[in-house]
Formats: sequence, C-alpha cells, structure tokens
Amino acid sequence: MKTTAELKAEAKNALRGKWGQAVILNLIPTLLTVAVLFFVVLSGVIWFFIHGSGDNMISSVSEYQQNNASGGGTSLVSSIISALFMSGISWTYLDLIRGERTHIEPLKDAFRGFQGVFIGGVILLALLTNIFTTLWTFLFIIPGIVKAYAYSQSYFIYYDQIQQTGEKPKVLDTITASRRLMDGHKGRLFWLDLTFIGWYIVIALTLGIAYLWVAPYISATKAAFYEDLQANI
Repeated sequence: MKTTAELKAEAKNALRGKWGQAVILNLIPTLLTVAVLFFVVLSGVIWFFIHGSGDNMISSVSEYQQNNASGGGTSLVSSIISALFMSGISWTYLDLIRGERTHIEPLKDAFRGFQGVFIGGVILLALLTNIFTTLWTFLFIIPGIVKAYAYSQSYFIYYDQIQQTGEKPKVLDTITASRRLMDGHKGRLFWLDLTFIGWYIVIALTLGIAYLWVAPYISATKAAFYEDLQANI
C-alpha cells in the first residue's frame, strides 16, 4: 500500500500543468451554488416585503418560517446535487491518475454525474448513503462517521462497474462493495483526511478562496487512494 506522502505526490503529478483547468472544474459547481443561494435569499426578501408589512407582519413571518421548516428535505436535495457534481469531478481525477486522459474539460467534466447512464445511480447512492449514515449517527456519532468512511468509495465503484461492463450495478451491491473494500482501511483514509487540516485552515484564512486550488488536490489524492485500494485487492 502507498503511503500518504506517495498518494499526495501522485495527485500533484496528475495535476501538473492542469491546475488552471482543475480550478475552473471546481469553480463551476461553486458558482452555481452561490447563484442558487442568492436566488433563494432574494426570493425570501421579496416575499417578506410583499407579504410582511402592516398588521400581517407577525403572521407573515410565522408563515414564512413554516414554509422553510422543511430544512431537512432541502439539505438532502443539496447533498444529492453535490454528489452529482463531486462524483463527476472525482471520476475525472481518477482518469488522470490512471493516465487514461491527459487534460480536463471543465464545462463537460463538471456535469459527468448528470449524464443519463450515471444520474439515477448517483442519486440513489447519495440518498441511501445519507439515510444509512444518519441512522447510524442516531445510535452515536462515532458509528455514523465510521459508516461514512465505509461507504466513501461507492461512487468510484459505481463508475468503474459501468466503465468496465457497460451495465449499471445495483446500488445496494455498490454500497456493500465499498464497505468490503474499506474493511481495514477506514483508519487510513481518516488519517489522510487529517493531513489536510492545515490546508483547511488556509481556506478559512483566505475566506474560502484557496478552496479552488486545494479542492482539486484533495479530490485527486482521494482518487489515488481508491486506485491504490483496487491495486491491492
């Protein structure tokens, strides 16, 4: 098995000469998220000023809060959309790690997860892994974290199965395959995540700007981690 330093070096090598493309690739979902949040906030402000004046202000505010009580559902939808973007981005870095491609096509690669052959499976993976992780979290925080790591390779496995066989695997089988692949390696991935803490501090200090450069590095390293797991089955 490769060391953390070797995985990071492999990621840097795969991104060499492609950092500009990688930044744009990660910028696309970020800009779309900001646009959606802006639209939601603007809609709320407009709604408030139209319905929240005069004697009806208190009741209107109460009604507005009730209309936004479905935050859990909104969070789940956000997780699914994030999974659609991040799966396609991660697959792109996996292809680079494997030497199956030499460049990044940001506008195309950012939406790979939305393609017909992938979208249904990715949505189900996001839905089920979120549900399973949440249920484990209800028992205690630690089991939820452990299961999150156990399911972490599901999107890579799903992608590989389609690429290799041309057929869509069953989502539950994919989750099970990830759990088995991660058996004995969850601590290793946890340590890999810990080694990026310094970079997360840099992201915070730059008000999130550094994320555009750090995110490709982290995603490519995670792709290298998956490839190393597969190579040592």
